[in-house]
Amino acid sequence: MNKFWIILLHTYLNKLKTKSFLVTTLLTVVITLGLTNMSNIIEIFDKGGDKEQIAVLDTTGQLYEPLKEQMSTLNKNLRLIEFDGTEKEAEKAVEKGEYTGFVQLRYDQEHLPEATYKAMSVAESPIFTDLQAGLQQMKTMLAASKINLTPEQLQQLYEPVSFEKIALEENAKTEEELNQARDLVYVLLFVIYFAVIMYASMIAMEVATEKSSRVMEILISSVSPINQMFAKILGIGLLSLTQLAVLLSVGYFSIKRNLSSLEGGFFDAFGFGNISLSTISYAVIFFILGYFLYATLAAFLGSLVSRIEDVQQMITPMTLLVVAGFMIAMFGLGKPDSPFIVITSYIPFFTPMIMFLRVGMLNIPVWESTLGIAILLGTIAFLAVFGARVYRGGVLMYGKSNSFKDIKKALQLTKKE
Repeated sequence: MNKFWIILLHTYLNKLKTKSFLVTTLLTVVITLGLTNMSNIIEIFDKGGDKEQIAVLDTTGQLYEPLKEQMSTLNKNLRLIEFDGTEKEAEKAVEKGEYTGFVQLRYDQEHLPEATYKAMSVAESPIFTDLQAGLQQMKTMLAASKINLTPEQLQQLYEPVSFEKIALEENAKTEEELNQARDLVYVLLFVIYFAVIMYASMIAMEVATEKSSRVMEILISSVSPINQMFAKILGIGLLSLTQLAVLLSVGYFSIKRNLSSLEGGFFDAFGFGNISLSTISYAVIFFILGYFLYATLAAFLGSLVSRIEDVQQMITPMTLLVVAGFMIAMFGLGKPDSPFIVITSYIPFFTPMIMFLRVGMLNIPVWESTLGIAILLGTIAFLAVFGARVYRGGVLMYGKSNSFKDIKKALQLTKKE
């Protein structure tokens, strides 16, 4: 056991000091700070610039003021300026950069407002959308006045219909709880996806690197292959937790500082205040089991290659399994109770993502989630035993070995020892 901890700490500290890990962590921290302070960054740039100016050619002489009033509530950063010249003059003013664009107002055959918007580029969709919304409100009010509708009648006409949803299932989740669970599932799916892609590949690369340096021949003769394999898996696991802890801490304190003026706690601000403890517990369990599942698979796949260049080719099928599970889970967010989702939740390589999706969004029987956990534990145990045998023989294979046929050769080498 002493050798196990030596390999674990060596793997952890060795990777922790690498330039790639430090640079990646630093860049991710910078990106995290940028994303969590995006509103402040945008505000800084907006302070340095003027409001976007839109020239208004009102051919009716009656629509400019109502439109200006509507836009004052829709978009305060948009400034409407009445233009006294011709359409050609307005086009030239836009081309010179004096205005972002110009809108021409007129009446249609039914004496209701219509408009044409011109700009150097129509890619500025928010401007167009806000102008269209303002004109639509004006048109609605004018049309209502033509048929003598009072403001109260108009408000009643557009008032949304009362539509209450009630689940008959006992202890069924409310709509609010479902939305919170969906958000949590969505976050965890991305965490599992990126953690497996990044850290499982790192494990395979670590094994291949040591093997290419012939260090493995010394290690395999003095340490049990299963101890060695899980020492590396746990070492990289600690590394991933270190990096995640740094990122989550930076993100938490940055967001908390920006949300200090809001009522409620940190999780309440993001709508996670009512997430049950059991859902959070399942999230942790399935994340850990999902990591160990793919990490064990990556370790013995990495032992089959002799060159670092062949690692990505060997673990590509594993990566495709992760991608497939992620895509199925994305589909399942909309239909978590479909038969396809239920069946795939019991396939070990998809269980961490899809079973948690079902647990988070549905009230499934406890035996189903327990069965999913048992399937994962059984698969991890099988991969550990089988992987240790492949690992022991695979690390002694050199030369061109980047095919899954090499698993048989690795097992044969293990039997000869």
